[in-house]
Amino acid sequence: MKFNRPKLPALLLCLAALACSSSCTGAKNEADDPARVRVGIVFDIGGKDDRSFNAAAFEGVKRAERELGVVLRDVEPGNPTSIEPAMRAFAERGYDLVIGVGFAQAPIMEIVAKDYPHINFAIVDGVSQLPNVASLVFKEHQGSYLVGMIAARTTKTGKLGFVGGMDIPLIHRFATGYEEGAKAVNPNISVYRNFVGVTDSAWNNPGKGKELALSQIGKGADVIFTAAGNSGLGAFDAVEQAGKGADGRATHYVIGVDSNQNMVKPGYVLTSMVKRVDNAVYDIVNDVKNKRFQGGVHVFGLDKDGVAFSLDQYNQSLIDPSILQEVEAARQKIIKGEIQVTDAMAK
Repeated sequence: MKFNRPKLPALLLCLAALACSSSCTGAKNEADDPARVRVGIVFDIGGKDDRSFNAAAFEGVKRAERELGVVLRDVEPGNPTSIEPAMRAFAERGYDLVIGVGFAQAPIMEIVAKDYPHINFAIVDGVSQLPNVASLVFKEHQGSYLVGMIAARTTKTGKLGFVGGMDIPLIHRFATGYEEGAKAVNPNISVYRNFVGVTDSAWNNPGKGKELALSQIGKGADVIFTAAGNSGLGAFDAVEQAGKGADGRATHYVIGVDSNQNMVKPGYVLTSMVKRVDNAVYDIVNDVKNKRFQGGVHVFGLDKDGVAFSLDQYNQSLIDPSILQEVEAARQKIIKGEIQVTDAMAK
C-alpha cells in the first residue's frame, strides 16, 4: 500500500497543535526541556478511550509518565490521513520516541522513520525492518486458546461466538486460538465467526458489533469472544440484553480483549484475554530513557506475560476453580512447547 506524504500545511497544523498542547496553559513548555525524555504516541482510529487496545497502550505511556518522568504528548487522529502528519510533527520536534498504535500504521511509520533515522520509533502490532523501529508484537493465539478453554467449560449449549473487528490475519489469530482451545475441551463444539468489516471503520462500530453478537445468540451461542476494538462493546450490550436466569446469573457471556474489560458489564463478562500492550509500551519507553533502545522485533507471549486472561472480583464467581486448574496446566504446556497453538498469521 502506498501513502502520499502530507502537504506542508497539514504538517504545520500538527506542529502548532503539539506546541499548543504543551504551552497554551501558560505553564513552562516542558516538551522543550532537553533534560526530559519526550514521547509522542499516535493512536489508531478507535481512540485512547476505547477501553480495549488503545486504552492499554495509553495506560502504558501514562505509567511511564508517572514513574519515569517522561514528557508525554498524544494524538488521536480523526481519520487515517492524519496519522502521518502527526508522526512527522513529533519527529520534526526531535522527540526521543514516537509510538504508533496498530498494524495499519506500520507502512506509514516505515516512510516517516526512513526520513528521520536518528529518531526512535515503536510500532504496536506491526513489523518493520528499519534499525530505528522497534516492532512490538504479541502471541495473541496463545492467550485466546486459554479463554477458548474457559468458554468451552462454561457454555451450556455447546455453541460459541467470535466477533472480530477487521477481517485480517491478525484477528484470525485470535479466532483460531480461541477455537482450538475450545475444541481441546470439546471437539464437537461449534464456533460462529463474524467480522465487523474490511476497513479501518470496523474498529469503531459498536452497533454492528451488537448486531453480529445478537445473530450469534440467535443461533445458540452463549459465550462470545470479541476482538474488535470499540466495536466489540456492542457484544457487551448484546449479552446484557439477553438478561439473567432464575438463578440470578447471566444467561450469556462475553469475553473481553486487550485490556481487562471485566468491569464493563459486571456479571456478564466471563473474562478478558488481556494483551499486555501497556507493559510492552512502558518497557520501550524505559529502554529509551536508559539509552538501551533496540530496533527489531520484540515478541510477547505467555512466557513473558505478554498475554493472559483476567481474574478479579468481577468474574471470580463465574469461573469454577477446577477450570482454572485445567487452564493453568494448559498454560504451562504451551510455554514448554508441549501444546502448539496454531498461529494463523504464520500460514
